[in-house]
Amino acid sequence: MAWGAGAEWLLDGVPELLGVDDEPEGFVARHDVVRDQVTKRAGLRIGRTRRVFEALVPAVMEQKVLGQEAWRGWRYLLRRFGEPAPGAPHMRVPPPPDVWVRIPSWEWHRSGLEAVRARTIIGAARVARRLEEGPDEARLRSLPGIGVWTAAEVRQRAVGDPDAVSVGDYHLPGLVGWALAGRKVDDAGMLELLEPYAGHRYRVTRLLESSGKHPPRRGPRLPVRDYRSF
Repeated sequence: MAWGAGAEWLLDGVPELLGVDDEPEGFVARHDVVRDQVTKRAGLRIGRTRRVFEALVPAVMEQKVLGQEAWRGWRYLLRRFGEPAPGAPHMRVPPPPDVWVRIPSWEWHRSGLEAVRARTIIGAARVARRLEEGPDEARLRSLPGIGVWTAAEVRQRAVGDPDAVSVGDYHLPGLVGWALAGRKVDDAGMLELLEPYAGHRYRVTRLLESSGKHPPRRGPRLPVRDYRSF
């Protein structure tokens, strides 16, 4: 069941959201840990939301910060500028692109987002229609502030791209290296290890995330920054 504007469109897209168009049949596990996860998560499918701009905004908020910082900003802006969800007024609907463009600078500051990420979101909002028409990596990366990591995150969520690797991620290379080679690696090392899985590299990272094969954490945790105090 669905309510409000776009309800029919949303229901029509539920199969895609659940991964009906994903085709993992040609995927071949080449490591024991991957083979084990394929068995344990046989029903895994890469779904897609078909909403490029809605995937882009939180991805930009997550750039080079702790998840805690990104979620704090998202929560503030969603409550401040989003609308109550039809049929579930305790939830909020993300604002459309024209609203993001009009958010004043002091509200961005109160959310904890610095000017760089705010400008990136505003710039993307101005061309949101074009992004929805063709969310290929080259078009995404042509926007100021959108690099390979953000483009991959958007394609994973909105397009359901099973090969989009989040190069530049703080944790992912270490996870992939530890699970597949028993050692932490950098981005180049991660891509080398994932090369045999070309076409399914994002699928592999999803499987490894649930494998429990994480490198040991040493040293102090990164501090949570608050740009509102700057």
